[in-house]
Amino acid sequence: MRAPAGSGFGSGLVSGLIIGVLAAVLAGMLTGVLPGDDDPTASSEALDTIEDNYFEPVERGQLEDASIRGMVSELRERFEDRFSHFFDAGQLEDFNAATSGRFDGVGLSVSEVPRGLRVADVFPDSPAQAAEIKPGDLVVAVDGKSIEGVPSQVSTGRIKGPQGTEVELTVIPAGGGPERDLVLERADVRLPAVAGELLTVSGREVAHVHFANFSEGSHGELREAIEGLERRGAEGLVLDLRGNGGGLLNEAVLSASVFVEEGTVVSTESRTQGDRSYEAVGDAIEPLPTVVLVDRDTASAAEILAAALETYDLATVVGTRTFGKGTFQEVIPLTAGGALDLTIGQYLTAAGTSIAGEGVKPEIRAEDDPRTERSDEALDQALQVLAPRL
Repeated sequence: MRAPAGSGFGSGLVSGLIIGVLAAVLAGMLTGVLPGDDDPTASSEALDTIEDNYFEPVERGQLEDASIRGMVSELRERFEDRFSHFFDAGQLEDFNAATSGRFDGVGLSVSEVPRGLRVADVFPDSPAQAAEIKPGDLVVAVDGKSIEGVPSQVSTGRIKGPQGTEVELTVIPAGGGPERDLVLERADVRLPAVAGELLTVSGREVAHVHFANFSEGSHGELREAIEGLERRGAEGLVLDLRGNGGGLLNEAVLSASVFVEEGTVVSTESRTQGDRSYEAVGDAIEPLPTVVLVDRDTASAAEILAAALETYDLATVVGTRTFGKGTFQEVIPLTAGGALDLTIGQYLTAAGTSIAGEGVKPEIRAEDDPRTERSDEALDQALQVLAPRL
């Protein structure tokens, strides 16, 4: 399952056999001949006719790419699927760069929206922070090229690059206003998965733990942060999942297991992969009065965690409705070049419900006001919800 910004739930869910068969079928769609089919299809005849008769010369490869985009567009429209994409050869290279860890960036966490990328979080001491980019801003172009309709995994790959090189971002402020063209120098930006602090509410100490992503080993950092703040006197917990776009499925299950002693954390349904349930592994911490803070950029694995804590009555969810990422994808290379980033299944929350397009709805609504510089109204509301339960 993958997050909107391309960090999504795990690769490797599709077996080699399945990948091979699907790639062969898709290659057949391009050539007009499916396995075991000796007759050309209408699409292959149309490609030949256009190539031979159109009044301007047209490269067949471009027509084939357009044909695949048309197929994916039909899937997206028919099944209301926002997350399936076709990567041509150049876009696949950008995607591989974004996920390889070879390149540095500018310090942004983003979500894919129709116009480009919406900023979910800006990392401290990063080039993006120095350029005064704010959460909620829209990045609509990279190096002068529009990213409208471009998959987030591709557009983030264009933003990344070797440390010390420059990238130009066109940004529209969250509150509206004219576009800004910003030149940023890429840097080695690292953000810990977990950051914790002690806060005081009504004279009592509480832990505020911001959980940024579900990277390898992040569940251990989460447990360590909570237990460390408990030892320092925390009597309650605000688990802050705002801007958390997800990550590894295994880490989602292990992170939920920090709180949930037993029971289903998430289940998946896939026509090709079958159905599977993922159970809590045990050894949960002693329950604390807990509030989970979410926003529209809380997605994928973070939604699974929030839903699990709500389902098992371990926390109150406060904030705004989450992203609604209820499906998972697999990147499947095509023998003719490029790849399909294809939705292959959906996941269900601990309660057995799908949040695709719906998100997790908070019990108590709270939202930060981006026009205020120093305060965090949503966190203040979460602390007020927590106070009577201490």
